[in-house]
Amino acid sequence: MSLPPGQLALGGLLGIPAAGALLLALIARYRLASVVNVALCALTLACAAVLYAYRPAPTLYLLVDDLNTVFLVVGSLVGFSTSLFSAGYIAHELRTGRLKSSDVRFYHATYQLLMFALNLALVSNNIGLMWVAIELATLTTVVMVGMYRTNEALEAAWKYFILASVGIALALFGTILVYLAAQERLGQGVVAMAWNRLVLSSGSFDPSLLNLSFVFLLLGYGTKVGLVPVHAWLPDAHAEGPTPISAVLSGLLLNVALFALLRFKLIMAANPQVLSPGPMMITMGMLSLGFAGFMIFRRRDIKRLFAYSSIEHMGIITLAFGLGGPLASFAGLLQMAMHSLTKSAIFFGVGYTSQLEGTQRIADIRGLTHSAPWLGGLLVIGTLAIAGLPPFGIFTSEFLLVTSTFARSPWLAVLLVIGLLIAFSAVILRLHGLAFGDTTRRHSLPAWRLTPIALHLLLVTVAGLYLPGAVVTWFRHVAGQLG
Repeated sequence: MSLPPGQLALGGLLGIPAAGALLLALIARYRLASVVNVALCALTLACAAVLYAYRPAPTLYLLVDDLNTVFLVVGSLVGFSTSLFSAGYIAHELRTGRLKSSDVRFYHATYQLLMFALNLALVSNNIGLMWVAIELATLTTVVMVGMYRTNEALEAAWKYFILASVGIALALFGTILVYLAAQERLGQGVVAMAWNRLVLSSGSFDPSLLNLSFVFLLLGYGTKVGLVPVHAWLPDAHAEGPTPISAVLSGLLLNVALFALLRFKLIMAANPQVLSPGPMMITMGMLSLGFAGFMIFRRRDIKRLFAYSSIEHMGIITLAFGLGGPLASFAGLLQMAMHSLTKSAIFFGVGYTSQLEGTQRIADIRGLTHSAPWLGGLLVIGTLAIAGLPPFGIFTSEFLLVTSTFARSPWLAVLLVIGLLIAFSAVILRLHGLAFGDTTRRHSLPAWRLTPIALHLLLVTVAGLYLPGAVVTWFRHVAGQLG
């Protein structure tokens, strides 16, 4: 008897990367391993696409709904394109001796393990299982950040491990408090940890426990999101780890931690006696936006610059979901998707740039549009897109957010616009010399390596000009659920 498509797709979404991690741990040849890694990510993306159309029945452990399919589709696409990018990037690192051949199996196996952990976190119906999956993703990225084994890379990995461990411990305590609030109504055991049961019954939970739990959850998972003031690990991890990991961190891991926050926000929103989590999310989002904007002005390392840009955009997204309402939540979903695609494309370009130029120092990278015209041109387009200029999708999402904020809180909208202008000015200022300065260098790069960058930027451009009706309906429905 054949299984329904939804169940097959869900099994593939988790089983393919899990089995792939074991398989790739046995393959020492880089060319073969990179091809297998890309093929596995393509299959995972196909499974995520099937789950958009076919939803398996929920269980006490796994759930597929409109909210997590947004994150699954975007995340699987970024995971696939990053595997394409890493095929050329890691090959260069092997040729130059920055990585050893013995690192090949480790890199590809941990990449698939990370995909498994992130997908498991997204489809988890059990809040404890979701915490375990995010912890597994954290530990996996910690070891990947330290892959170069330099003093700086090991320091960044250690810093990431310590701060992320503190954050995940706070999130665990918040999860336990939610369970304690639920067991009085749902009883002890797995049922009191199933998210769909918690949402339906949370109206009768102890509001004081829920209020306290969300403080710990916001600080704990906010550490993984990269929100100020619990952001300190993020710039170092981006700067010192392999660039594919920077793309995965910005395009996937930050989103998964944000997804966990949204799951708990819905539990809080179902209890009318609980204090609204919105003001806390708005405060941390606005702090992240303002702080990151000023920090971008002072960055000298190109990967650190765009790491702070990630903090800025996660602040904007958190602010949007904290503000709530159909329009702001729609803007938050769109901003999340556009940021994932744009920032990963930028890191692909930054990775190739640092390899060609032999440095990550912005002052030493000049005239990239002359030395590598196609790469430089795509990096300029990506930077303009992430800065929020039209006609790109981020302009659309930020315009919707500003419009929604003006209608509900004009003073907050003024602060939001000021923060956006600061970040915009900082990014554009850094772009000028890097892209258009004088240089005598000339670089060549195979055209196929630019395909992931071009694909992402094409999607971001199309989204800014026209959103298909199916996508608008999907996002509207999810925004309505988020409230």
